[in-house]
Amino acid sequence: MSLRRLPMWSGVAAVVVAFAAILGATLLSPTFSWSTSALSDLGVPGTTTAPLFDGGLLLAGLLGLPFVGWCWTRARNRFEAVGAALLALALVAMALVGVFPLHASDLHLPVAVAFYVLLTYGLFVYGTGNALAGSVRRGLGTLWLGVFHVSSWLLWAAGVRLGAGLAIPETVGALLFAAWVLATTPWERR
Repeated sequence: MSLRRLPMWSGVAAVVVAFAAILGATLLSPTFSWSTSALSDLGVPGTTTAPLFDGGLLLAGLLGLPFVGWCWTRARNRFEAVGAALLALALVAMALVGVFPLHASDLHLPVAVAFYVLLTYGLFVYGTGNALAGSVRRGLGTLWLGVFHVSSWLLWAAGVRLGAGLAIPETVGALLFAAWVLATTPWERR
């Protein structure tokens, strides 16, 4: 693989690292519950899972930046460029969730919320750019990932959930971002 292709594959690496950290921490935690916990409970300082979870989010966020930078350099219009920039900010926020863990910093909630909000708007704007550039199906697919993300949080807020925990809608957001990265990598490679 040539060095100029590394940014393209860094998104895939970010997805792998993030999910390895999340799933690994859930398996190691004696107290985590998908229905009553938040993913951030895995990063509380002093827990056995904190180094894996927090370190994984930090590393995944940093690994993903070259990927969205690569998408930004290939943008065909301002919407794709702004969408890529928003997704880069979402990755920075994800990394900062690992830097500012739950119960250890007043910055945890703002950076966690920023990740999900920036992810949603990034998908909306990038998808709009895809559609305007003539890739209508791709754009609609990306937009619908954003719609699914908002919908998962609206359902949770409306009480359609397994319990009071945030882990499931948080994981939905992570899965949708992973789906976008895994679909975008081969599409942009063409």
